[in-house]
Amino acid sequence: MARTLSHTPPPSAPQHGLVPDLVASLPLAGKVGQVNQRLKGWEAVRWVDEAPQVTDVLRAEVDRFGGIGALYGVLRADPWSAVRWGAGIPPERSAEAYAAVQDHVTRYGDGLPVLFVEEAPHGLMALGGTTLPVNLALGAGMDAGLTRELGEAVAAEARERGTHLLLVSGLDVLRDPRWGRAEECFSEDPALAAMLVEATVQGMQGAGAGERIDAQHVAVVAKHLAGQGAGIGGRNGSGAPLGPRELGEIHLRPAFAAARAGVAGFMSAYNDLDGVPCTGSRELLTGTLREAWGWEGIVMSDGGAIDRLTLATGGRLEDAAALALHAGVDLSLWDQSYTRLEQALEEGLVEKAALDSAVGRVLALKERLGLLGAADGEDPGATPPEPEPWPSTRARATAVLAERAAAQSVVVLEDGGLLPLTVATVAAVGPNADDLDAQLGDYTPPRPPQEPGAWTVRAALAERLGEEAVPHARGSDLRTPLGPEALAAVTAAAQRAEVTVVVLGGTSRRSYEDEFADNGAADGPASDTTNGEGVDLAAVALPAAQLDVVRAARDAGRPVIAVVVDGRPRVLAELDELADAVLLVPFPGPSGGRAVVEALFGAGVHGLLPATLPAADRVQPVSHDQRLETARGYIDQREVRGALLGAGLPARVRATVLEAEVDVRVADLEDGTSATVTVRVENDGTGTVSVPVVLYGRRHEPGLLPRARTVLAARRAEVPPGGAEVELMLGLDALGSWASGAPRAVPARIQVWAEPVLDPPEGAASVRVTV
Repeated sequence: MARTLSHTPPPSAPQHGLVPDLVASLPLAGKVGQVNQRLKGWEAVRWVDEAPQVTDVLRAEVDRFGGIGALYGVLRADPWSAVRWGAGIPPERSAEAYAAVQDHVTRYGDGLPVLFVEEAPHGLMALGGTTLPVNLALGAGMDAGLTRELGEAVAAEARERGTHLLLVSGLDVLRDPRWGRAEECFSEDPALAAMLVEATVQGMQGAGAGERIDAQHVAVVAKHLAGQGAGIGGRNGSGAPLGPRELGEIHLRPAFAAARAGVAGFMSAYNDLDGVPCTGSRELLTGTLREAWGWEGIVMSDGGAIDRLTLATGGRLEDAAALALHAGVDLSLWDQSYTRLEQALEEGLVEKAALDSAVGRVLALKERLGLLGAADGEDPGATPPEPEPWPSTRARATAVLAERAAAQSVVVLEDGGLLPLTVATVAAVGPNADDLDAQLGDYTPPRPPQEPGAWTVRAALAERLGEEAVPHARGSDLRTPLGPEALAAVTAAAQRAEVTVVVLGGTSRRSYEDEFADNGAADGPASDTTNGEGVDLAAVALPAAQLDVVRAARDAGRPVIAVVVDGRPRVLAELDELADAVLLVPFPGPSGGRAVVEALFGAGVHGLLPATLPAADRVQPVSHDQRLETARGYIDQREVRGALLGAGLPARVRATVLEAEVDVRVADLEDGTSATVTVRVENDGTGTVSVPVVLYGRRHEPGLLPRARTVLAARRAEVPPGGAEVELMLGLDALGSWASGAPRAVPARIQVWAEPVLDPPEGAASVRVTV
C-alpha cells in the first residue's frame, strides 16, 4: 500500500507562484543552466586585495547558459579546496563574496538568483564554521531535542553568512564498520537514524513540507539515498545487493522520516541497488519518493555521480544525462553530463517535459527560500550587512551546544570500579591524548589560529589538575610504532601518576599534501589516517602499535583507563584484557577532551553505544538487529558480537519495563493511536544522571524471521537518585512494518524490554497489533 506524506498528489512539475511562467519563459540553454551545479565555488570567486572578485570561470558559465541553478562551495575550506586561513574568504566577509556572485549572475544572466550551497557534515565546512561532534557521536547521545537545537544553530550561522542550502549527512545507516564513512552515520539502527535525521531537518529548515523557509534557516539536502552503508565489504561506493525488504526496513526509513519533515532535497548515492545505480534509478527517485510518498523537492546527484553513469550507458555523457534526468535527478554536482542535455533532447533520449519538471523543482526551492521576486521582501542582490566580528554571537552559541553534545557522546563501556576518579595525578599517554585534529572527524575546516573551547584530553586534565600533575608521552602513532624509547617514556609517565589514561583510536585528519579523488575523498595512502571517505579498512581491530602503548602503561603497575576516540566501531577484545576501564568516544569535536575528563571525574552524563562492536576481525557485519538464525558463529570464532548497541549504562543504573500487555488495532494505529510503555529507571547513586532510555523490541510477524531486536523508541532522561519513570510512546513508526520503506500497520506481536541485552528477558512485556 502506497503511503503518501500529504493529501496532495505529486505533480509532474511543482505549481508554485511564479514558477510555471518562469519555466515557460526560459530558453532551452537557460533551462539547462538551472539544473547545472557544475562549478566549484572556490574557483568561481576569489578574495583579492581585501575584496571578492568573480573569476573567468564564473563569467564563462553565465555566458554559456544565461544563469546557474546552484553554486557549490564558495565558502568550502579544507585540503581539497586548498582554502585555509589567510588564503580564503574571511568568515565575517562571506556575504560579500556571495553578493559579488549574485550580482554578476543576475546582472549578466537571465536575472534568476543562484542557490548558494555548502557542506555541513557536522557544522558548516567553511573558515570559522563551528565544528560539531560527528553524527555517530550524536547517535551516542540519542537526544533528539539537542540535535534539533544544533541543526537550528548551524542553519542560523550559515544563513547569516549568506548560505541558502546545506548538504547534510544522516541517511546512511552504519551496517559495516569497515566503511570509512561510518562516522557520518547516526547509528546502525534505522529508528535512531530516522529520529535524529528528522530532528536535524526540523531544526535546520524551521518549516514543514511546502512551507516557506525563513531568513534564519536553510534548505537541507539529506544524503545519501540509498543503501550506501551496506556496500559490499564496507568499500565506499560499492554495490548494495539488497532485497526490497532490507532496503525498506533499514535504508529507506531515515529517508522517509526526512521526507515527512519536509526536507527540501535528497542526494542520490554513488552505489547501485542490485545493479541499478541510485542516480539512474527511476524506481527510487521517482517511484518511491514522488509517487509512493508524495514528496515534492529536488534530487541532487552526488559529486560526479551522473558522469559515472557512463559505466551503465556505454560511455556517452549524453546517455548518462538522459538516464539521470529521466530517473528524477533535478540538479547535478560537478558533472559534465548535464551540459549535454541539449544534445540529449535533440537526439530524443529524454523528454522535454522531464527537463521542465526538473527546472520547476529547482525554481520552486528558490521560491521556498524567498529568492524569487522583490515582493517577498528579500532582494538576492542586496548589499550585504555590515560584518560582525568573528566568531559571531550565533557561532559562540553554537559552540556551547556542541559542548553539550560532546559530553553526551562519551560511552563508559567498563568503569572497573575506578570511576569517578578521586586522584590528584593522571598520566595522559597514547597517540590521541594530545592530538586535537584526531577529535574532529572528516570534512572539517581548518582550525582558526586561536580556537577558544578546544581541549585535548591532556589539556583538559592539565586544566583540572595542573600541568605538573599530568605527565604525557605519545608512545606510538596510530598505525605505526615509534620504537622502544617512546614506549619507555609511556612507562615513565605512568610511574609518576596514580592512574594512567591511554587515549587511542583513529583520525580522519587530511593534509594539504594528500592526494584527492575528483570528489574530494582521500585518494592514495594517507600518513596515519584511519577514517573518512575513501579510507575503508579491511581490519578494524586496534593496531598492535596502540596496544603496545597500553602494555607499556601497565608495566608501571598503576591502574589503566583506555579511551578510544574513533569514528567507527572497533574490535576491543584485546584492549578489554589490558585495561581496567574502557571508554569509547565517537569523534567529539574540539571540546571533546574536556568532555572525556568530565566523564572520568563523574559528571553524570552518559552516552550509549550507537552501533555494535565486532568481537573479532573477519566477523562483521554484526549489527544488533540481524535476523535470528540457527548458526552459532564460526568454528574459529564462536562469539561474533562484542558490546551491543545500547551498552554504556552505568552500573548503578537499571532500566526495566513495568508490567504491560498492550493491544492496539491496525485501523487505530493507522489513524494515529499510540501505545504507552513505561520504563522504570533505577539510580542507586547519590547524584542525578543523564542517560538515554531505550526500548528494544522483537517483532513477530507471521511468515517472517524476526530480527533479534530493534530500537522501538529512545529518549534522553534526567534520572535523580532513587530513579524515575519514563514514558515512551509507540505509534505507527515503532509498531508498523517498514517492508516498503514507509510504515504500515499489520498484525504482529512485539516483545518489549529496556535492559541492554540481545534477547528479551523472561516474562518480557509485549504489544500486540490486532485486526
